[in-house]
Amino acid sequence: MALAGSPTATNLLVWSSGFRRGKLLRLAVQVDHLRNREWVQHCQRQDLAVLYLHAINPCGFSWLRRVSEDNVDLNRNFIDFAQPVPDNPDYRILAPPLLPRRQPPTLFSTLGLAEYALRHGRKPPQSAITLGQHSHPEGLFFAGTAPAWSNLQLRQIIRRLGNHSRRIGWIDVHTGPGPCGVGERIYEGLNHPSDIARARSWWGPQVTTNVDGTSSSAMLDGTLDLAVMEECPHAQYNGLTLEYGTQPGPRVLEALRADHWLHTHPQTAQARRVQIKRQLRDAFHIETEGWKRPVLERAREVTALSLRSLATRLE
Repeated sequence: MALAGSPTATNLLVWSSGFRRGKLLRLAVQVDHLRNREWVQHCQRQDLAVLYLHAINPCGFSWLRRVSEDNVDLNRNFIDFAQPVPDNPDYRILAPPLLPRRQPPTLFSTLGLAEYALRHGRKPPQSAITLGQHSHPEGLFFAGTAPAWSNLQLRQIIRRLGNHSRRIGWIDVHTGPGPCGVGERIYEGLNHPSDIARARSWWGPQVTTNVDGTSSSAMLDGTLDLAVMEECPHAQYNGLTLEYGTQPGPRVLEALRADHWLHTHPQTAQARRVQIKRQLRDAFHIETEGWKRPVLERAREVTALSLRSLATRLE
């Protein structure tokens, strides 16, 4: 974590990364800005602080996993655990073929997923799998049974550094499904027309949402933005997920399935372990200049738009 500017600034811009899985790209995006003299000069305003958060999921970052040390998908964990947890009955249907006993998956398990997609279309299985679930602790996208350690740590940081903020702009960098190398700007926040309109006034008309189906992402439970708005209810919140596409969704899912299988089979031979981890890394990071350079350029564009919006007077 690094903070540039006053901890009592009325405007707070947050760059977060390493939330769901260890990715060098996200660190590179932050380092690129920290080394950019022009960016640093633009940030030197009395009313502005810039917070860089990296490796919020230290276990996942260290061991190249999407999840925390308790197999919790942190970006599904920000719910009110004092209330009954949300149910996801469709995940229970998909759980057996989704995480097969063998790796590579058997034809039977693959056909099970394909049959569900044929009956319901592409979006319903994506939603069922990625929404977040509380019924299978060893499964994919497990949202947990209590606030994860990283959840609690992040809330402390938000309370401490967002206490004086009247406006918070938050950019969370992700990689995964979607058009290759394109930084999709996915709105994160309240699903009110005025809030969505404000996000598009900040980051452009290409901002997508999972409410109207314009986003490559499905509806999700327990996401980061909920924690920010709960801990800083006094601040106007403007949230964006910057999602860089890597590979087609089915290939990304296969990499996640393989990694979960590996986690439940710790005696796996080293060569097989290395192959699965390489498969996971390749699903979320492309080691070519043709992918990495546009990623940095689009990140710079988004941060420049964010600074410009934070410079306007708050009504």
